[in-house]
Parts: sequence; C-alpha cells; structure tokens
Amino acid sequence: MTDTTTSTIRVLIADDHAIVREGLKQILADTSDIVVAGEAKNGLEAIRLARSSEAQVMLLDISMPDKNGIEVLKQIKKEMPQLAVLMLSMHREELYAIRSLKAGAAGYLNKQSAPNELVNAIRMVSEGMKYVSPSLAQALARQVGEDIETPRHEILSDREYQTLTMIASGKSVGDIAAELSLSVKTVSEYRARLLAKMQLKNSAELTHYAIKHQLVE
Repeated sequence: MTDTTTSTIRVLIADDHAIVREGLKQILADTSDIVVAGEAKNGLEAIRLARSSEAQVMLLDISMPDKNGIEVLKQIKKEMPQLAVLMLSMHREELYAIRSLKAGAAGYLNKQSAPNELVNAIRMVSEGMKYVSPSLAQALARQVGEDIETPRHEILSDREYQTLTMIASGKSVGDIAAELSLSVKTVSEYRARLLAKMQLKNSAELTHYAIKHQLVE
C-alpha cells in the first residue's frame, strides 16, 4: 500500500459564515489530495487555529467581525510565515487583492470563483507559489508599467480603508460599528483619521472619491 501522507495538503478554513465553511468543505471533499484540518468562525479563532495546526494552507475570509482578514493575515505571517494564506472575498479583486498580497497573502480569490480554480489555487500556494487570477495579473502589470502617483487611499491603515469602503457604500458609523463588533467611538475615530489623511472634509467627499477610484461595488 502506497503512503500518501506526504502529498496530502492540510487546509484550515476561517470564515464567519457557517454556510460558506460547509460549501468549501464540500468542494475540498471531492479531491483526493486535500483535507480540511480545522475551521474558525472569527479572526481570533483563526490565529489560535494557525498556532496549533501543522496545516500548509489557510483559506481566510477578508471580512471578519472581530479582526479583519488583513489584520489576521499580518499576525499569522508574523508568527507562522510558513503557512500559506489564501484570501477569500466577496469584493472585487481591485478593492483588496493588492493590499492583501502586500501584507503577505499567497493569493486572493473571489468567492464566486469556480471550484476548480479554488482547488488549483490551494495546490499552487501549498508548493510555495503565488496565485493570482488573470485579471489581477493584468492589474499588477499595469501598476508596474505605469509611472503613476500613489493614490491617497493607499496610505490608509487596513481598518481605515475598510471604514472608507463601508461609508462609501452608504453605511452609517453605527452600522459599521455593529458589523465589525467595534464601538461607535472607535469607528468615528477611524473616520476622522482617514478624512484627515485623505484631506477630505466629510462623508460626501469621501464617497465621491471612492466612486471616482472604483473603491465601492
């Protein structure tokens, strides 16, 4: 009997939606070389799971209630640089993909991607490669090839950037606080900081900027 243990890819799933976790597990159950070694429903659980597991890959949702996915990614890469983290998101690639890759992600996938694309991405990043979709590869090539000024939103912290996109999507400070499990005061501070950094006066100007730069869905 052949020992296949060494070729098995152990994967962790971190997503706050149970239905998403179940869907991912069903997709991976149809493979012969990938097994789900654990799952987490929030950012803190994801970090604890990564610390205690010997998995090679983590599928990490970018929108988590307690700590956003990029914050979790940075913490994991700081403590466990060998773990390949593949970011999953409902957002268009141009909103978070490049920011995720700069933070250490091994790849970025939209949740609407085909199952075979997910499986191929897992196999690639488990071997130390990066995974980017053809459309993201084009966006990266444009950034390298063009001598353009860094847009103002690129200087924002991950939380500030997340707050920007949520405000521009029409959510109130209270809505954002509830969704991110933060206090209204904390979200208000993020809003004030990002307005100051971007030299904008109010949410209306912020929304106009976000639309102009295609930062909202």
